[in-house]
Amino acid sequence: MKFAHLGDCHLGGWRQPELKELNFKSFQEALKRCIKEKVEFILIAGDLFDSAYPPIETLKDTFGEFKKLKEAEIPVFLIAGSHDYSVSGKTFLDVLEKAGFCKNVSIYEERDRKIILEPTIYKNIAIYGYPGKKSGLEVEDIERIKLQDSPGLFKILMLHTTLKDAIGDIPMKSIDEKNLPDVDYLALAHLHIVYNKNRRIYSGPTFPNNLSELEGLKAGSFYFYDNGRITKEEIKLADIVSIHLETNNALDSTEKIINLLQEKEITGKIVIVRVYGILEKGKISDIDFQKIESHVKKRGALVLLRSTSKLHMAESEMEIHILDSENIEDEIIKQFEEKNPGKFNILIHTLMRALQVEKLEDEKSSTFEDRLLSETKKILMMYEHEIQKN
Repeated sequence: MKFAHLGDCHLGGWRQPELKELNFKSFQEALKRCIKEKVEFILIAGDLFDSAYPPIETLKDTFGEFKKLKEAEIPVFLIAGSHDYSVSGKTFLDVLEKAGFCKNVSIYEERDRKIILEPTIYKNIAIYGYPGKKSGLEVEDIERIKLQDSPGLFKILMLHTTLKDAIGDIPMKSIDEKNLPDVDYLALAHLHIVYNKNRRIYSGPTFPNNLSELEGLKAGSFYFYDNGRITKEEIKLADIVSIHLETNNALDSTEKIINLLQEKEITGKIVIVRVYGILEKGKISDIDFQKIESHVKKRGALVLLRSTSKLHMAESEMEIHILDSENIEDEIIKQFEEKNPGKFNILIHTLMRALQVEKLEDEKSSTFEDRLLSETKKILMMYEHEIQKN
C-alpha cells in the first residue's frame, strides 16, 4: 500500500502575485510527484484552500490539477480545515466532490453524547475524518469521537487540529493524543511544523504561509507512506535570503539595507528584510522600501518581503492627562487636535468609525483589508469633493 499525505495547502492565500503563484506551483509539484510515484490514493487533511470561498482563478487552476489526478486514476480523500471550513456547511470542497474529483470523508453522527465517525472504505482501508473549525472549536468535539467498527481493515484517521504533544507548554486549545482512537495512521494538518511520531504525522504546509514560516521552514512538505515506511518530501522551488537590521536611525537605514543586500546573491530568490529597534531619528516611513524593492528587482530577485513590526518610535513627548473621562477616545483626539491643529483633523472621527468595522465570518483577510481601504477612500474622496465645492 502506498499513499500520500498532504495538508495546509492554503491555495489562494498569498497577496503577492509571485508568492501566490509559487504557492500553487508547490502544490502542483506535490501532485506531480504523487503521479510519478504511482500512489494508490492521496489524503488532504484540511485547508486545501485559504478560505471557504477562494478566488475563481484559484478554483479553475485547482480543478485542472484534480482533473490530472482523476485521469491518473488516483482518488483523493479530504476533510475541511479551519480556513476552508464554513459554519454553513457549504464550501467549494463540495463542488470538487460533486465534480467527482475527491471524497470528503467527514461522515459522522451524534449518539449518546458521542460523535460516531463512519468509515469511507477503499479497498482494504477504512478512512475516517473530522473537520477543523475556527478558533480550535473542533477540540472539544474530537474528545468525544469514536470510530464505527471496521474489523480487519487498515485504519486512517484524518484530523485538522492541535495535538498537545506537538505544542508542549504553549497555552492553546489542544487534544491529548492519549484520548484519540487507536488507528494505523493519524493524518494531521493545522500546525505548520515537522512532526512524525508513533504514526502521528503533521504534513506541514505544501508552501510556507507567512514571512516567519518562510524563514523557519524554508520549504514546503508532504509525506509518502509506502508499506509501513513513512518519508518526508520537501518542496523547495525558491531559496530565501534574509536581512536583519537593528537601527535607531531611520534616515540612514535605506542605504544600510541596500549595502547588506549587495553582499548577497539574490537572483531568483525570495528576499526578506526585517528592521527592528527603537527609532531616535526619523520615522518608519523614512525607510525607502520602494528604492529597496527597485534594487532587488533590478538584480533579479523574485519578490521582496519586509517586516517593521518590531521597529518602534521613541516614546512620544506628548503627555496625555485624562481625569475621570467617560470617553477616553474623544479625550485623546481632543488633546491631539489642540497640540496638532490642521484642516484634516475634521476627518478623525469619521475615519475612526470606518475603522471599527468587523471582519465577517469566512471573509479572507485580504478581502477585509480591501473593504477597509475602500471605505477609507470614500471618506477621503468626499472630503476632497467638499473642498473643491467650497
